[in-house]
Amino acid sequence: MIYHIAETTSTNDLAREERYGHGDVICAEQQTAGRGQRGHTWTSPEGVNLLFSVVLCPTFLPAGEQFLLSQAVALALVDTLGTCGIDARIKWTNDIYAGDRKLVGILIEHHLAGGRLARTVAGATLSRSLLGIGINVNQTEFDPALPNPTSMALEAGRTFDREEVLNRFHAALMRRYAALEAGDRVPLAEEYCRRMYRIDAPQAFRLPDGTRFTGVIRGVRAGGALQVEHPDGTLHDYLFRDIEFEVKKSPEELGMKK
Repeated sequence: MIYHIAETTSTNDLAREERYGHGDVICAEQQTAGRGQRGHTWTSPEGVNLLFSVVLCPTFLPAGEQFLLSQAVALALVDTLGTCGIDARIKWTNDIYAGDRKLVGILIEHHLAGGRLARTVAGATLSRSLLGIGINVNQTEFDPALPNPTSMALEAGRTFDREEVLNRFHAALMRRYAALEAGDRVPLAEEYCRRMYRIDAPQAFRLPDGTRFTGVIRGVRAGGALQVEHPDGTLHDYLFRDIEFEVKKSPEELGMKK
């Protein structure tokens, strides 16, 4: 079921409540404390974008395989955008890009029980996976401090019915989730790699110590580590927070018109 609310701190905060069950969606017009990856905040004007969380209880999935869920979610978003005429790619780990611009942000929070992502006992969910998602739908002007935002409206040249986009995503997510539950892990992982942003192309990176280098993304490990080929030909694995993409900031740098 999809629940619509006017305002909350973060939809992921609400999604923790036991009244929401597997497959439920909590969608807010406004968040006062929206969270993104790497400790960033997620802000949005009221009434133009989609800010929501989905509750999943993947009892079949061991905690060590949680990246498979991330892959299913990202692919469901790419599927949804494709039905809207937007060619999107997955920027490791959980952003969705159109060209070189960020269209969707994802924050997945896992709450573990018994070594799995979720477990239900006597009808009570002890833990769950919360998918916090922000899709820039109809926004056309952004804070200049943001490095490279875009929206569905900017990419497609038209506005969208947000409720229709949300329903399409929910259906796509349930299809991807069902395939994962049925054991289709290899095809899921292979498709995720094919749809990765900058796969097999030179990309500038920055390490935590400030070191910058240009490498080539070759794929992603089952556990979620990014595989990057260094200039000397060696292949290195990087976990989240071990490496960061260098983002181009201006339309001129991106080779686009203003």
